[in-house]
Amino acid sequence: MKGIGSIISLVIVVAIALVIYKSYFSQLQASGAEAGAPTRTIDVVGVKNDLLAIAQAERLYQAQHGSYGSMSELVSSGAMALAKPGRDGYTYEVETAATSFHVVARCPAAASPGCANYAVDDTMEVQPAP
Repeated sequence: MKGIGSIISLVIVVAIALVIYKSYFSQLQASGAEAGAPTRTIDVVGVKNDLLAIAQAERLYQAQHGSYGSMSELVSSGAMALAKPGRDGYTYEVETAATSFHVVARCPAAASPGCANYAVDDTMEVQPAP
């Protein structure tokens, strides 16, 4: 009799564990966690790093030339080694003024719904952009 009680207890524990497991993963799917989410996170981290690299290049270019430079000027001067004008569908735009710069990474909203634009300026803080 004692052996049957142990087996029944074990079956109940396994059943509860399976219900919790299934509930947990169904909540992940409902909250938007999908197979592409880790890849998108890696892409966004890469884009933010690129923005910081461009901002650093702007600072270096400004120190050497007394003004901020366009993307092509940053590359041709050697201030920046970033060869591509974007990453994973994102495109980079550099806007300069006499005393400041603004770099925007625009995402392809049509190709990647839910993606966000990011920007960095002379404060060196990457922030979401409209």
